[in-house]
Amino acid sequence: MPKVPVSQLKPGMKLAKPVVAKNGMVMLGEATELTQTWIERIDDMGIASVFIDGPPVQTVSREDALSALDARFAPIEDKPYMKNLKKIVREHIEGLYE
Repeated sequence: MPKVPVSQLKPGMKLAKPVVAKNGMVMLGEATELTQTWIERIDDMGIASVFIDGPPVQTVSREDALSALDARFAPIEDKPYMKNLKKIVREHIEGLYE
């Protein structure tokens, strides 16, 4: 469930979480399908982003994510348990891009 800026919302997207006003009142419920009118109202309410139903949108390329992983684990790669942890994280990152 990605958190999407209001400027990137499109009609037909469905809310994964309710849109709540600053006073705590639920304005739009979970699973509401957005229309252009709803998007404009969300924007008028000053809400910066909402949670949309669907897989997360990756903002970092696969190569950059794996490169950052390698850099992060470089100083401690000689430790067997850290090597296993890096392998698990690598598999997770690769799964995000399938």
